[in-house]
This record gives sequence, C-alpha cells and structure tokens, in this order.
Amino acid sequence: MEIQTIKKLEEEALKKSGTDFTRLGFSLFFMIGVLTFSFLSNGGIPNNMFLAIAALIGAYMAMNIGANDVANNVGPAVGSKAMTMTMAIIIAAVFEAGGALIAGGEVVKTIKKGIIDISAFGGNADPFIWAMMAALLAAAIWLNFATMMRAPVSTTHSIVGGVMGAGIAAAGFSIVSWTTMGKIAASWVISPILGGIIAAAFLFAIKKSIVFKENKIAAAKAYVPIYVALMSWAFVTYLTLKGLKKIWPQVVDILNLIPLVSIEMSKKPSLITALIMGAIVAVAIYFFLKMKLSKSSLLENSKDSVNQLFTIPLIFAAALLSFAHGANDVANAIGPLAAINDAIVNGGISSKASIPLWVMGVGALGIALGLALYGPKLIKTVGSEITELDQIRAFSIAMAAAITVIIASQLGLPVSSTHIAIGGVFGVGFLREYLHISDTEATIQEDKELIKDERSNLTAYQSELSKLENKKDKTKEEYERVVELYKFIADEEKLIKSTKKHIKKTKKVEYVKRDAIKKIIAAWVITVPAAAILSALLFYMIRGVML
Repeated sequence: MEIQTIKKLEEEALKKSGTDFTRLGFSLFFMIGVLTFSFLSNGGIPNNMFLAIAALIGAYMAMNIGANDVANNVGPAVGSKAMTMTMAIIIAAVFEAGGALIAGGEVVKTIKKGIIDISAFGGNADPFIWAMMAALLAAAIWLNFATMMRAPVSTTHSIVGGVMGAGIAAAGFSIVSWTTMGKIAASWVISPILGGIIAAAFLFAIKKSIVFKENKIAAAKAYVPIYVALMSWAFVTYLTLKGLKKIWPQVVDILNLIPLVSIEMSKKPSLITALIMGAIVAVAIYFFLKMKLSKSSLLENSKDSVNQLFTIPLIFAAALLSFAHGANDVANAIGPLAAINDAIVNGGISSKASIPLWVMGVGALGIALGLALYGPKLIKTVGSEITELDQIRAFSIAMAAAITVIIASQLGLPVSSTHIAIGGVFGVGFLREYLHISDTEATIQEDKELIKDERSNLTAYQSELSKLENKKDKTKEEYERVVELYKFIADEEKLIKSTKKHIKKTKKVEYVKRDAIKKIIAAWVITVPAAAILSALLFYMIRGVML
C-alpha cells in the first residue's frame, strides 16, 4: 500500500515538473526570440547589444504583467463559474494583445507619471539607459516573485518603484518628484476603498431589488435590463476614455459618416463624448434585453436562475476590461524599453518616445503568453481564494472596476486597476458578512434573552444552595435537594456557556479570508520600496560592469 502511494506521489511530481519545464521552455523560447530579433534587426545601430538585452528584459516584464495583472480582469468571472479557466485565458489573451496593438498608443511617457526629473541626467544617455534597464528588470523580478506568492500587485507601482530606485541611485534623492510619489502612496488606500464601496453598493442594490424579492422572476425581468444597461454605459465610457486614445481620430472619422452625428476632431475623447456614446449603447441594450426577457418562460424562481442572467454580461465585461488594460498598461512593459530604444537610436534623452511596431509586439505577445503560461495561479486567487463569488458578485466587481477608473481619472486621482479589483472582491465579501450578521440578529437576541433567564435561574439555585449548606442539621430530603441543586447549577452553567459560544460563532462567520487580506495588503505596501531597492542595486551592478 505504501509503495503504491509513493509511486503515485512520484508520478504527480514528475507530471508537475514536466509542466513547469514546458512553461519555462516556452518562456525562454519567446525571450530568446525577442533577443535575437532585436539584435539582428538593429544591427547597424551602435550599442545594439544593449537594445537587444533591454528587449529581452521587456519581454520578461510583459510576461510577468500577463501572469499577475490580467488575473484581475478575468478572475471574478472564472471564480463565479461564468466561464472556464481555458475560455478566460483565451479571451483575455486575445483582447489584451488586441488592446495593446490596436489602441496601445504611438507615444508613451518614458518616465511613468513624472516620477523623476530626467534633466538630472544632464543629457548623458548612458546612465539613463542603465537606469531604465534596472527599473524594468527590478519591476519584472518583483512581479515574478509576487506571482509565485500568489499576491496580486500593481504593475504600475512596480515600475514606479523601479524608476524611482534607479533614478535615486543615478542622481540622488532630489531627482524624485515626492509630490507624485505621495499621490501614488495615497492610491494604496483610495483604490481598494473606492472599488470596495462601489462593488458592495451594486451587490446590495441587486440583492434588495431582485434576490430578496419573493417573485424573483418578475423582479429580474424588471431590473436586470437596467443593471446590464448601466454596465454597458460604464464600460463603453471606460473603453472610450482608456482604450481608444490612439485611434480616436479614426473613430471620429467613422462616427461622422453616420447621419445626424457630428463630433469635433480632438486628440483624445472627452468625458462628455464618452458618456454620450455609452448612453446610446446602454439604451439599445436595455430595450433588447427587456424584449428578450419578456418573452422568456424558462426562468425558475430561484437565485441560481437570476445568477445565470448575468453570465453573458460578465463574459463581455472580462473581454472589455482586458482590451482596456492591454491598451492602457502595455506602457508598463514597453515604456522603459521605448525610452532605451529612443536613447540608443537618437543618442539622447527624451521625456516621450515613439514606439516601433516590434516593441509594441513584444509587449502585446508577452502579456498574452505570460497569462497563458502562468496566469491561472493568480486567476484562482482572485476568483476563489479571497471570498466565494457567484455571477452577481462578480458582476458587481466588474462594475466597480469600470466606474472607479472613470471617476478617479476625471478627479485626477492616481488609482491602480489591481487595487480596485481586489478592493471590489473584499467589498462584496464584507457585505456578505454584514448581511449575515443582520440576518442573525434575531437569533442573537433570542440567545441573549435565554442567557438572561438562565442566569436568573442560576442565581436562585445558588442562593438556595447557600442557605441549605449553611444549615447545620439537614434532613434526608434537604441532602437530596443539595445534590439536585448542584446538578441544576452545573446544567445552567453549561447551557449559558454553550449559548455564549453560539453567539460568538454566529458573529464570527467570515466570508473574506483574513490571511489572504494580510498577504495582499503587505505585498501592496512593500511593492514600491521593494522594486526601488532592487532597482538601485541592479543599477549599481550594471554601472559597475560598464565602467
């Protein structure tokens, strides 16, 4: 029996190691391919080996973004069983890569969010190139470590920490914009709280208007079209603002071909334009769903039946979030690489740099490959290891992600999509705890009344026992009564103790795993300093090798 058990363990270990080696093989093949392509295609450029190595690091960073950050877009949908892991990976990979290539932006700021003042380099390209390489590699290593620990962290904050650490190592603390860093630190609190509040608010609204109703079908037919239309409004607005910046002029040209539509040409869409586009789509979806549901007679009067109505909207939400993420966050992987490419090709330092198509391709393919190879770990963490999700809860989290980014971007608040999504997961979990306690308040009150009555009985028994024990000459009946009282007192104490435990147990129900909260928050707090320290060390190492 023991031999068979050992044999099974060996087979499982070999299978797991085989899978790990396959993933590693694909990763190395991609990175070496990027290195070779960059080296051969830029053969006529001085220091082209530097650029090839930077491209290799950029590919590594892109894969780590795919492995860690993309989980937030599809994790809730997978955890709620709206779609399978395979389906989620395919959808996210396609839309992430599509977002990066179609709407990823022709120009990115080489120094993310103005963290450091590039004038401190004095126009000297070499230390700038070393700093960007160190920043990119440090951010990638930290993301890799966080993914291994199953901690979803912000890739933006990782690269921010990397740029800050390398900048300080290259030119001192005065190079850093501490005001910007203060805003980024504030986002550690702002992002999850906003995401949590909005997700909890939508979940509560859906429960009150549909789930808690006696006739769930009638309520669902009335309110589901409203909620899905609101989601459509939020996502079209979000996608227009965040995902269509690069191709906005072309979008305007197409829209102006539609009769009665006239949009002024601008570099990027305004909030009003995005809201109007979202509203048009929302109205169309509302009437379509209203008609569809009114004809449906297959729905059962149950929560599971209501959940099923949110499945398709969730799949669309995951796809749109992935597209917008690919368009918006690809710069985290290729921004420093574009800066290095620009510095090497032009021999100078620029605050903005054009992105060659091959650099954009590295970012897009790297994100998709990293998700496919290493994404499932974090998808499981976000989808099922923090709190249990169903389609309604996952829908609320997706809504929070879109609405929070829109609000924050218009208010100029620095927020992290990772922190928003995880905050949304926490929000729905804590709301479930609150509703559970509210539902059991009557039970707790009954238990408290019971304890009060039993304590009264206990006091009476103890008082009677005290009088009998103090009596010198007791009759046989009195001795029997003393024994009886001891038994009554023991029973009362036992009953009071068990009732107290029941109250404590009722209150202590946890729908959010506290260990997961501690691990994730700890990872968030140390992301910037950890990436900064690692980046500074890497900068000194690169400079030591080069000088």
